[in-house]
Amino acid sequence: MPRDSIKAQQLREIEVTGQKPTIERLAKERDTFIFAGKKTEVIQLENLNANITEKTPRQLFAKVPGVFVYDMDGSGNQVNIATRGLDPHRGWEFNIRKNGIITNSDMYGYPASHYSMPMEAVQRIEIVRGTGSLQYGAQFGGMLNYVSKQPDTTKAIGLESIAAAGSFGLLSTYNAISGTVGKFSYYAYYSRRTSDGYRDNSQTDYDAQGVILRYQPTKALRVSAEFARSNYIYQIPGPLTDSMFRANPRMATRGRNYFNPDIYVPSLTVDYLLSDNTQLQWTSSAVLGNRNSVQFDKPANVADRIDPLTLQYAPRQVDIDQFHSYTSELRLRHRYQLGALPATLVTGLQLMRNNLHRSQLGKGTTGTDFDLTLSQPGWGRDLNFITKNMAIFAENRLLLSSKFSLSPGIRLESGQSDMSGQITYYQAQQLPNTIKHRFPLLGINADYEWRAGHNFYAGFSQAYRPVIFKDIIPASTFERADKNLKDATGYNLEAGYRGQLAAFNWDVSLFQLRYNNRLGSLMQTDEAGDFYILRTNTGNSLTRGLEFFTEYQQQLAPDWHFSLFTSTCFMEARYLQAQVRQGNENVSIKGNQVEGVPQVISRNGMTIRHQPFSLSVLYSYTAKSYADPLNTEISPANGAVGLVPAYGILDVNAAYRISRQIQLKVNLNNVFNTHYFTKRPSFYPGPGIWPSDGRSVNAAIGIKI
Repeated sequence: MPRDSIKAQQLREIEVTGQKPTIERLAKERDTFIFAGKKTEVIQLENLNANITEKTPRQLFAKVPGVFVYDMDGSGNQVNIATRGLDPHRGWEFNIRKNGIITNSDMYGYPASHYSMPMEAVQRIEIVRGTGSLQYGAQFGGMLNYVSKQPDTTKAIGLESIAAAGSFGLLSTYNAISGTVGKFSYYAYYSRRTSDGYRDNSQTDYDAQGVILRYQPTKALRVSAEFARSNYIYQIPGPLTDSMFRANPRMATRGRNYFNPDIYVPSLTVDYLLSDNTQLQWTSSAVLGNRNSVQFDKPANVADRIDPLTLQYAPRQVDIDQFHSYTSELRLRHRYQLGALPATLVTGLQLMRNNLHRSQLGKGTTGTDFDLTLSQPGWGRDLNFITKNMAIFAENRLLLSSKFSLSPGIRLESGQSDMSGQITYYQAQQLPNTIKHRFPLLGINADYEWRAGHNFYAGFSQAYRPVIFKDIIPASTFERADKNLKDATGYNLEAGYRGQLAAFNWDVSLFQLRYNNRLGSLMQTDEAGDFYILRTNTGNSLTRGLEFFTEYQQQLAPDWHFSLFTSTCFMEARYLQAQVRQGNENVSIKGNQVEGVPQVISRNGMTIRHQPFSLSVLYSYTAKSYADPLNTEISPANGAVGLVPAYGILDVNAAYRISRQIQLKVNLNNVFNTHYFTKRPSFYPGPGIWPSDGRSVNAAIGIKI
């Protein structure tokens, strides 16, 4: 056709709509990581109907089978989760990352993640179960990575604003700016949230900031600098006894207790593509800041009252942890041929230097506000826990055929933690302690792609959990810390089948987790015949389970979409050869259930979408569990141990897209106002019952231009 006869024609804009998945799997290989043969999940938050503002974990992780949620920490302050029967306290059995950057406060001193990223800033959540421990670090739980929203590459300035309000005085705002100018791109946000809380005396004042600066001078080189901070003050309402909980789960036993983590996470990452087959990544990062608390720290049945003689409250206890944790990680991925077989090698070096300065048992004020002032100088405990550690790791994926691959791996840990300082009630010469971390960890994964959409995977990986600071600090003159303490060691073993057929997709797996050298307390007798409590390794446990996820999705009409899913886990966690202290004697707990491990966790949901509206219903069920290794049935007067009853929660979430730039979301949480609690903690924030939130509603409106 002659060029002159061609006429320009304006075409009508067509918007292609479809149902985007909210749960996916990681690719077999990505950047400098190998995921083949591992159980992985990717939660896409963009189309997820969930309570994003308050970071409700049972909704966020609904499609990840076996996630145990520990609700106790206010209005979205922290995410406390675990899988496979592990301890959920601030996720400290996970290697927790933000954009691949470690956020655990101190891997060897206090591995909890006190950094609290606003969920509005998160694009997706990646989970690699325990067999990922060789590549990431040796936590039994595996890796949990929050991937933030990325710079807008289509414009110089893009804006996003999300405002929310809800029950119990909830007010939240999130504001972000991003863009790309030439070879430079950026993303920055500010978040603020306040809430009076579900319980009395449970106010939260939270703020967070984050910046990503990225420069890409060539296609092969990219440099990223990130800075993130989170800070909140949470008024801790105190634990309840069983009778208090039955009378009024919203009541508080404390009005002068506060918790305040102020955490900074700076990092620098360099990605360099040496060739089509070789990629290098270097990341240097830090976790800096304080974990502060001021509390009247007594059992739930001890009231915090004004003394009629002094007309004042008792002085509170002040505790301050100062984190100085530094990590440098160099990773290399190289694809090559081993004879006729394609292969991928991932290897690297990780260096850590951490200094945790713990100041505890300070005598605080008799006031009622958040005040870390000491009424008299000095600390009851003034300690340093310094760790130097080096880890070398390698994993090699070998494709034995177009469908089958094996990935053996190894991680070599070498380092030690040294405790020093003073405790006023303890003899100085007995205090210093050194914990060595020196051993190899081995693992192997297998991946078989039976046919398109059908994948078998299996893996074995050794893991360990370092002896942490609290394990070796004697709480009184009657306690001693074992000088030959061993890190907890064990392994993860898993095998599964995932796939997709017509309207169904699924992931079904079996697992076994061996946990050796658990930490606890035993009664001992010294040479003089005097009894004392020894903090030491007390025994081993074994957890077996079935994790089951399946989802049915159907296009009912051109604009109607329906989905139904179940995400269920059955677990059996028992002590093997183990003993614990009971009064003034040691008793065997062989065969007892491991505390805090329900035998069934099941979440079941349905979503109906009719553009531009969607509605989701979620029912979450958690079976009963025990609060202590003795499997105590009847709770004592202070509520510290006993059964944690089973509970079921119904949530309803809806979203309406007003335009391409504006979306409205409404969340109705705990529809039937179920009164429940998830755990009776043995330490912070105090032994007893910590009620979870009752019925609440919130609404959020988001604008993106």
